[in-house]
Amino acid sequence: MRFDLWQNGWCEAAEKCPSPNHGARPPQAQIDLIVVHAISLPPGEYGTQAVHQLFTNQLDWDAHPYYQSIRGLEVSAHFFIERQGKIWQFVSCDDRAWHAGASHYRGRSNCNDDSIGIELEGLESDTFEVAQYESLSQLCNALKQHYPIAHLAGHEHIAPGRKKDPGPGFDWALLQKNVAWPPQYFPEF
Repeated sequence: MRFDLWQNGWCEAAEKCPSPNHGARPPQAQIDLIVVHAISLPPGEYGTQAVHQLFTNQLDWDAHPYYQSIRGLEVSAHFFIERQGKIWQFVSCDDRAWHAGASHYRGRSNCNDDSIGIELEGLESDTFEVAQYESLSQLCNALKQHYPIAHLAGHEHIAPGRKKDPGPGFDWALLQKNVAWPPQYFPEF
């Protein structure tokens, strides 16, 4: 995969599936934060394509009882990494994806403004696959080459009390080892 090739915020290594759920970043935004999330739809079911459908406003709200609880939600992330490590990109990293919601981190609110959101296919109460860590590590290092990344956090760190992903099954120490970034880039784990 070519993580070194980028065009207008799109990574050549990722499969593209453009989402309408994004907007312009504020003029002074510094893209210095990567936010790691976990998602599966329905919860605990993998490979359903429902995350793609949610991020592109094509989810059939009546296809599963759980979908009624998120009916009408318009969200996106920049990237989604499937269980086997395949990377999808929904929003240009130059744009503001709608992944963080009400959030605060490193002294700033509205983390969507200056972060890149990466969703891992999974549950906050489960573990993640080796292939996902490998893809996530490669993607993080590529992002750091193109943006002034200085922080990496989970959704649980930027929206404590409201969000719990990626959760206790996520191995922050492994990610830190894989990317070889100093500890100050990471939340305490």
